[in-house]
Amino acid sequence: MKIPYLERLKKGVLLFDSAVGTAIYARGVFVNRCYEEINITNPEIVLDIHRANLEAGAQALTTNTFAGSPVKLAAHYLDGKMEEINQAGVRLARQAAIEAGLPETYVAASIGPLGERLIPLGKLSPEEARNYFLAQAEALIEAGPDLILLETFRSVTECLLAAEAVREVSASLPLQAHFSLSPPSGITSGSALDEYEASFLNKALDKALRLDKSPLVDVVGCNCGVGPADMLEILSAVRPWVTKPFAVEPNAGFPKEVDGRQIYMVDPSYFSEYALRFLNGGANIIGGCCGTGAEHIRTMAKAVLNLDAGRKTSELKPLKPEVREKQPPAPEECSALGRALARGEWITIVELVPPSGWDLGPTLKRAQSLKEGGVSFINLPDGPRASSRISGLVTAMEIERQTGTETLLHICGRDRNLLALQGDLLGAQAGGLRNLLFITGDPPKLGGYPDATGVFDLDSVGLLSLAGRLNRGLDSGGSLLPAQTGFVFGAGIDPSSTTPEQEIERAFKKAQAGAQFFISQPVFDAEALLLFLEKISPAKVPVIVGVWPLASYKNAVFLNNEVPGVRIPEEIMKRMEAQTDKEAARREGVRLARQIVEQIRRHASPAGIQISPPFGNVQTALDIVAEE
Repeated sequence: MKIPYLERLKKGVLLFDSAVGTAIYARGVFVNRCYEEINITNPEIVLDIHRANLEAGAQALTTNTFAGSPVKLAAHYLDGKMEEINQAGVRLARQAAIEAGLPETYVAASIGPLGERLIPLGKLSPEEARNYFLAQAEALIEAGPDLILLETFRSVTECLLAAEAVREVSASLPLQAHFSLSPPSGITSGSALDEYEASFLNKALDKALRLDKSPLVDVVGCNCGVGPADMLEILSAVRPWVTKPFAVEPNAGFPKEVDGRQIYMVDPSYFSEYALRFLNGGANIIGGCCGTGAEHIRTMAKAVLNLDAGRKTSELKPLKPEVREKQPPAPEECSALGRALARGEWITIVELVPPSGWDLGPTLKRAQSLKEGGVSFINLPDGPRASSRISGLVTAMEIERQTGTETLLHICGRDRNLLALQGDLLGAQAGGLRNLLFITGDPPKLGGYPDATGVFDLDSVGLLSLAGRLNRGLDSGGSLLPAQTGFVFGAGIDPSSTTPEQEIERAFKKAQAGAQFFISQPVFDAEALLLFLEKISPAKVPVIVGVWPLASYKNAVFLNNEVPGVRIPEEIMKRMEAQTDKEAARREGVRLARQIVEQIRRHASPAGIQISPPFGNVQTALDIVAEE
């Protein structure tokens, strides 16, 4: 049974489809045609577009009725077929969903601007505009869509007139209203650009708030006009102020003229990264506008659909009345890492990724080399980038057993439910492991096993709360355990986040949940890190700084473009590009890492560093350690 649209938005992100008009044009229909007429003259084209989006993972389809108002259709002498064209648009979207076996798909009936200016800037009166919108709304609603989508409105006044018309027909049908803004143009640098960007975001906030305050509108959004980067800026600027669900549907970047054609240059793969950023920035609905196709939706689906549940945390049950929790052990009583944190000693951790096969021999040899080189702690990721690898828990126990080096084990909320996570934590305690780093985890669809499902019963905040409870002798259900655990546990932070306010807020939530230390994403911009550390300093949680010594220019390009949370300044990119010899590039990467660490230590007091040597090259890590 389909969940009512507004209720569905409370349960996690909803993925809309790509641009219908772009797809029609790509199928050979000239731009001077009335695209809405295709609903009745060549419906198979529209069905094919809807099918492609559904196959890619879209959960809502936008009808091919954007320019279906009487005034728009009259330009093509089709105003007499207005009702037939609009109702066919709704039926085609519904038909595609049913044929695909996806009856839970939402059908959003699209209404766009009239294309004429209102008085006093134009000749169109508010009454005339409302009547045009009313006629289209009546036709669409009679066909039975799940919601009305007012999209690409540059004038909020016109958008609200359309909303009034919709409400005349239906007082209860969900109404989603999108504003649109023009992208930056002609300004590339200097104070003029700063002033333009401030004005640009102020306009976005003004439009968003006007729609948000309207009792007619249920969902606010922004579509068209800008690409993913600018859309993220808009989202970051307006989301803290908007109380209603918020939608983002960016264009595929900005079109460039190539041999007389307008081509969108943003590769679909980059939409996966931006989809995650939109999600983390608070978007409830994500989709694509001009220039996007089903391939863009597919990459976004891989990135966000498994995180529907990942934005929520299972609630740990309250304590039973008769249960008395125990005093948790102090970190210095639990492990060498805990003692180093308590004493303020400089901590050096090196990351080793567990192997993809079962043979731990090479990993154990690297661990032994690190111990001999003076490294006291080894960090073990849990299925990084949604990869399938040998159990990190087993790897950690073998490293500690065979080398005596203390490990820091990642525990990821992606792969196991609450019961299994609690079982693994108790198993870690029984196996002698004491140091844990909690992460939410990358969606499975980002890795090489796209059919795998994500669980996400607990995110990193929930995992911190669970570990704190176990340390107090209680399980997730609020019952007393036979013996309490003794973990030293922390969480990750991302100083280079493109949604810094949300990341700072989340850092405080992690601190409140009991994080005893933070480990940052790899840092390449020391100034950005120092600013972030200042912002989270009231949390009073020690920070271990992530360091990734670059191996080559190619390695730098990959990190900069493909790994969320990593931003490499242009100066560093140029220094790596200048190194043509492999060994020279590695040494330059070590020098850059050392310079970043030295700059941070001069201006802040981090607890230490975690080195992530590319390709498991422990010599690179040892070179950094040797220079400390």
